[in-house]
Amino acid sequence: MEMLDALSQTFDHTITIVSGVASDQLGAPTPCREWTVRDLLAHTTGVIVNMGLGASGQSLLPDVNAVELDGDFGAQFSNVAARTLAAWTTRGLDGELDIGAGPMPAAAGISINLLDTTTHSWDIARATGQDPEIPDELATYVLAVAGGVVSADIRAAAGFDPAIVLPAGSSATDQLVAFLGRQP
Repeated sequence: MEMLDALSQTFDHTITIVSGVASDQLGAPTPCREWTVRDLLAHTTGVIVNMGLGASGQSLLPDVNAVELDGDFGAQFSNVAARTLAAWTTRGLDGELDIGAGPMPAAAGISINLLDTTTHSWDIARATGQDPEIPDELATYVLAVAGGVVSADIRAAAGFDPAIVLPAGSSATDQLVAFLGRQP
């Protein structure tokens, strides 16, 4: 699997999850302790917008958490994801860009995009009673990416809880979210 293919797959998976969110679930708590479903949808959508803007070399949103949600969460996310995937595809993974944390290699930026989106698809699914399983091949790939992105320093700075040790044979999804400090 290649990075752009993985990002496309995680966008498709997340579109399905986001499309399954009902408006009466927006106030529900999420695995992201301080965020409701509404907060997490706005954040996830805003991050995708900024990733696309950054990949295109455009000015970023000042606050990714302030994105206005429209009535059709799935269609809104789908449109944003399509623009962002097109931006990454056009830009490629060479050179540097700024996605909101200062200049970084484009390959690191797309890795963050992949990891953030995949993880929050699980969070949203859990919060709304949907199946949180990420396709095995995708979850395995994202776990490998996470291992290269989430160092001890990043874990502390980004607010990830310590990794949770799981028994052998746990699903790839469970291994991924446990690595990121979430209880599967």
